[in-house]
Amino acid sequence: MPELKSTSLETDLSLFKYDDLERLPPQYRDLNEAERTERIETARSALGDDVVILGHNYQRREIIEHADFVGDSYGLSERAAAADAEYVVFCGVTFMAESADVITDDDQTVILPSMEASCPMAGMAEALQVDDAWETLTAAAPDADIVPITYMNSYADLKAFCAEQGGLVCTSSNAHEAFEYALDRGDTVLFLPDKHLGENTAHRLGMADAVVEWDPWDPDGADADAVADAEIVLWDGYCQVHERFTADHVASVRERHPDANVIVHPECRREVVEAADVVGSTATIRETVADADPGETWAIGTEIHLANHLDRWHPDVNVVPLCGDACMDCNAMRQVDPNYLTWVLEGLLEDEPRNVIEVPGREAKLASLAIKRMLEL
Repeated sequence: MPELKSTSLETDLSLFKYDDLERLPPQYRDLNEAERTERIETARSALGDDVVILGHNYQRREIIEHADFVGDSYGLSERAAAADAEYVVFCGVTFMAESADVITDDDQTVILPSMEASCPMAGMAEALQVDDAWETLTAAAPDADIVPITYMNSYADLKAFCAEQGGLVCTSSNAHEAFEYALDRGDTVLFLPDKHLGENTAHRLGMADAVVEWDPWDPDGADADAVADAEIVLWDGYCQVHERFTADHVASVRERHPDANVIVHPECRREVVEAADVVGSTATIRETVADADPGETWAIGTEIHLANHLDRWHPDVNVVPLCGDACMDCNAMRQVDPNYLTWVLEGLLEDEPRNVIEVPGREAKLASLAIKRMLEL
């Protein structure tokens, strides 16, 4: 297995790291909703407290209705750690299951129902790639103290890399505090992998002019020498869902709904954030709609399934997706369908845990350190 130059940590590209996870067997592929609902409920009843099911906010209704807890990625990991369940079935994407494995007890087993549920944004900043780029950047700025910060939406090995280099993890809610932490301890922040969250955070801190965007593999982009003097270096990554939103979507929804309030996720482009009324994490979006007065209209600028959930959960509030019929779901979250959930639960009934996510010991220890630094902010 390849070794990171800067940390001597052994890892691999995510494509190869989880190549032993199983695909859904043919006999599970054509279950209808009634069949799988009955089988899921039967398995849940038999397993009892031995299993806890976590459903990310972006999962479809047929998953959410079976989840013990629904929330954002790190909040769900905390729920798993607090549970007594032997098995944690994380209906989310790979990096989320990794985070759950990092913070849960050693006697808890984390399961990811689908091997295909891999976040594209996390894949835009693989630790092996960042390690190579780090060598280039630090060589271009030998006198600078560069502190890396990775968004929670990243693989465990990148979290471990950041910890080894004196950095930490952040969520969309505390990114500004993580930036302040890093700038108190160094000269430059390298923020990975979401450039839009990084740019929005820099604006929040009044540091918009200190930002440089960097793609080490773009021959027409800025090179390491050009970014070496910047205070905030943003890795060129993004969420494929949130980057779809535009300022025109905001203008259009205000035209259709003149009284609408617009709330968007900070992974959106800067011009979308500037046009919105409220900006916040999925937890903030949920809380805002829950606290809305009856009859209010809220346009939701995040993944379509959360907008649909909010519409069901709060029938007295007019909830509309920001981009109307053009809004799309997350293609990674889509991979976790109820047939996969049926399969892994029935596997536990047979004492055959399937698609177990296990972060190696040193990697997990370092990733935990990066998270600990975040929690101390």
